[in-house]
Amino acid sequence: MATLTGQHALVTGGGSGIGAAIAMTLAQAGAMVTICGRRREPLAAIAAQQAGIFAEPADVTDRDAMIHLYKQAETARGPFSIVVANAGGAKSAPAEDVTAQMWNDTLNVNLTGAFFSVQPALAGLRARGFGRIVFIASTAGLRGAAYVAPYVAAKHGVIGLMRALAAETVKHGITVNAVCPGYTETPMLEGAIAHIVATTKRDAAAARAALTSKNPQGRFITPAEVAAAVLWLCGEATAGITGQAIAISGGETW
Repeated sequence: MATLTGQHALVTGGGSGIGAAIAMTLAQAGAMVTICGRRREPLAAIAAQQAGIFAEPADVTDRDAMIHLYKQAETARGPFSIVVANAGGAKSAPAEDVTAQMWNDTLNVNLTGAFFSVQPALAGLRARGFGRIVFIASTAGLRGAAYVAPYVAAKHGVIGLMRALAAETVKHGITVNAVCPGYTETPMLEGAIAHIVATTKRDAAAARAALTSKNPQGRFITPAEVAAAVLWLCGEATAGITGQAIAISGGETW
């Protein structure tokens, strides 16, 4: 396992699901981990479970709020050397029913929020000659998917953003990559299942079966699997890996 002693990591959307798993994994590897999200209570609950995790509420869609978070957290625990842009969300609707509000909200949290999460770190990482940036994208960023057009567009944008930043930072000891999970056992997945149940009148078991059928391994990905990939990308052994979109999808994408 990679040793991250002495590193300070930011994990956005760290109060549940994939973000919480990543925060736990990085802290267990020795990093100090600052987690952020809009609500303090879920963040505090995660921080209480694992030494080395610190809660700092902030909205990733608010650039000023993220700049303030950086000042607070870096003053308390030192400069960030690892940034994991994980915060995101999706709503489902046929493309013709997508409202302007739905479109804007989805792009704001998934794409603009990803940029605002990383932007304040860039100058410092360059100056220090080391950094690890990991975007949590999705298999939706690698292919199309029906009924989630704003989410697909946003996650494709995250992949493009990752590649742009990788090109800008490649000579400065910084790696920038994206991890692209398939359907993962998270609260967001439970929301998707509930939406399927509500709109199709199938029961939850049938809805879960419909989603797992898209995975050649016939299962959902676990947050721990995503966290393990992030930990690997944050270690010294992966210094030569940058600009890559790595699918954690059980063979869903090739």
